[in-house]
Amino acid sequence: MAEPSSTETPAAQRTLRIGLVSISDRASRGIYEDLGIPALRDWFTAALSSPWTMVTRLIPDERPLIEAALVELVDVERCDLVLTTGGTGPARRDVTPEATLAVADREMPGFGEQMRQISLRFVPTAILSRQVAVIRGEALIINLPGQPKSIRETLEGLKDAEGKPVVPGIFAAVPYCVDLIGGPYIETHEAVVKAFRPKKK
Repeated sequence: MAEPSSTETPAAQRTLRIGLVSISDRASRGIYEDLGIPALRDWFTAALSSPWTMVTRLIPDERPLIEAALVELVDVERCDLVLTTGGTGPARRDVTPEATLAVADREMPGFGEQMRQISLRFVPTAILSRQVAVIRGEALIINLPGQPKSIRETLEGLKDAEGKPVVPGIFAAVPYCVDLIGGPYIETHEAVVKAFRPKKK
């Protein structure tokens, strides 16, 4: 195996590369404005204190297109984290989870479990959500809801009137997960979401 180049940036010091995929038949045809990608862009702008860049895709609810977009973002664009919005319900056109699992090396079921726990605080239909998270290579892929409010609650968690966390959002675990799979070191603004990492002994 070839030794890494002396000029190669160590993984932990690389700039985080995020892929954002909005999955919607009507938005991809221009029938209405996509809200998922702008909501994610705004949230990451507020939440991350370390450098990051993004790559976006707006595609219809077609499984082959979703699979191709995820593979491209991870294998070609070299994204460390890929987030999708839309297409996770029980309707026949909702195929995002199937497409995500099809390109996965490993599944991370805890993310989907926590997302449903957060949403159940608001609506009983949260149990209909089929959101999944997986690892492909050295990238984490997570399915998120399609509504901006739900996206923020899922990532950030729920807080009381004083701003203290009541239910942890899933993003609290993302930086450590990215650490473990060989990605760059992610730092956050704790007022938005605090990244959890085990204390060093």
